[in-house]
Amino acid sequence: MASVRRDQAVRAAVEQGLLTETEPVTALLDTAGIRASAAALRAAFQEITDAPVLHAFAVKATPLVPVLRLLHEEGIGAEVASPGELALARAAGVPPGRTVFDSPAKTLAELHTALTGGIAVNADNLQELGRIDTLVQVTPPASPIGLRVNAQIGAGTIGALSTATATSKFGIALRDEGARDRIVRACLDRPWLTRLHTHSGSQGMPLALMAEGVRAVYELAEEINAGAGRQQIDTLDIGGGLPVNFASDDETPTFADYARLLRREVPGLFDGRYGLVTEFGRSLLAKHGTLLARVEYTKTTGSRPIAITHGGAQVATRTVYDPTSWPVRVAAYDAKGRSRTGPDVVQDVAGPACFAGDLLAEARSLPLLEQGDVVAVLDTGAYYFTNHYAYNSLARPAVHGFRSNPDGVAFTTVRDAQTLDEIVAESGGAHAEALL
Repeated sequence: MASVRRDQAVRAAVEQGLLTETEPVTALLDTAGIRASAAALRAAFQEITDAPVLHAFAVKATPLVPVLRLLHEEGIGAEVASPGELALARAAGVPPGRTVFDSPAKTLAELHTALTGGIAVNADNLQELGRIDTLVQVTPPASPIGLRVNAQIGAGTIGALSTATATSKFGIALRDEGARDRIVRACLDRPWLTRLHTHSGSQGMPLALMAEGVRAVYELAEEINAGAGRQQIDTLDIGGGLPVNFASDDETPTFADYARLLRREVPGLFDGRYGLVTEFGRSLLAKHGTLLARVEYTKTTGSRPIAITHGGAQVATRTVYDPTSWPVRVAAYDAKGRSRTGPDVVQDVAGPACFAGDLLAEARSLPLLEQGDVVAVLDTGAYYFTNHYAYNSLARPAVHGFRSNPDGVAFTTVRDAQTLDEIVAESGGAHAEALL
């Protein structure tokens, strides 16, 4: 079980010196868990369609080259939203034909690179389509080209992550006055535009609402194809957005739950006429990451025990700034990496950053933490320690992959810890005299 592997890995990390005075925060990725999630995703869609499906991992969720390489070996491509993310996918060996480029702000140069390099592009708006028109007139595209549509089906519980609202910045609105006709005409005028793309949101989005967005874009594709008198739209990119259960070790909802719902709600999408692209991110990686941080000090203030740790806003930014939307589970271990026992005590688990709100957990019931203990922040494999926030110039932690074997737990370095020299270099150290 994942929880057993995690407990073994925490103890082994302490015993093998991955958490030290000089590196008091570190991160672990469960290789077996990642592989299992990739297999579950493939199986879920193999169950509902025989048509081609490209599963493209949303690189922004965990922008680490070894993770992208592992997923590539598991048959998962890459969805990128910047030149940096494209560079990571290339470094991981993801081929152009298994890469999708999404961004609401693509430059002309970025579009040229993608379209001449065989990378699929989803245009965000009509102005971008105009740029692509110019490029296509010069050089026929070597890539599939799609159009992102905002189905405007509403928000989930986290507004900042709801991308299909009435005023979302993403895609071309489908339900605004006259918008549907403009989209249909834009496609019919461009026979090389063969895909539609939609993505309704992420954490906090109910599956039924996500399926409603997919159905709306499928119906649009059917309308375009009827107008063209042929199947011009041959692929639907249905995005990702499967929410993650952050309340327990249970992996719910599952990819199979979502795929079966889609088959019930949009049966025509799975009759073999349409290829599919998915762009899952958090749901593939979140449950398989654990952040470890040493408890440096403990104190009591206003009768509330507080554990001061080395993990805070720099590695758990969303939780610190929006704890209501992004609560995390915290597990307590002693200085030897063994699960701490004892009665639960209401306490705060704080980070090292210099502002009062830098809290991993507030008024949380845990066995009372002591100086030298280890806290584990669970379900942090996506958008946490992999997406560093450089507040207080705190160093990016090392990331280690782990595998359990008969001899114990074996670790491999995924990313080295950031050095002080690297922090200085990134902060203009080579240009110290520039403003004199």
